[in-house]
Amino acid sequence: QVQLVESGGGLVQPGGSLRLSCAVSGSIFSINTMGWFRQAPGKVRELVAAFTSGGSTNYADSAKGRFTISRDNAKNTVYLQMSRLQPEDTAVYFCNADITSIRSGRRGTYGYWGQGTQVTVSS
Repeated sequence: QVQLVESGGGLVQPGGSLRLSCAVSGSIFSINTMGWFRQAPGKVRELVAAFTSGGSTNYADSAKGRFTISRDNAKNTVYLQMSRLQPEDTAVYFCNADITSIRSGRRGTYGYWGQGTQVTVSS
């Protein structure tokens, strides 16, 4: 069974940094896209940063210059290095990936979400 396992959230002061990790567990054929979304209370889930299927990166305007997405293909892991965090970055951060795997006996490309990790920026 394929799962996305996130770690690295927590409480940080404004101006601080955090690094989130998301590892794919289970048997897969390939990872097509992988990235991070976030959802603040009362708001819709939004893209933060992601790798496209072509290997390029997309960043939300709010993340540009402060956040960096990276990956370790050997470990099937993606990271989000966040710096100069502000209170408005407070949210639950979710890992998302489109993965070619077998589900219910069928090979296909399926979307997966992690369980979410809380990031709180507060003094």
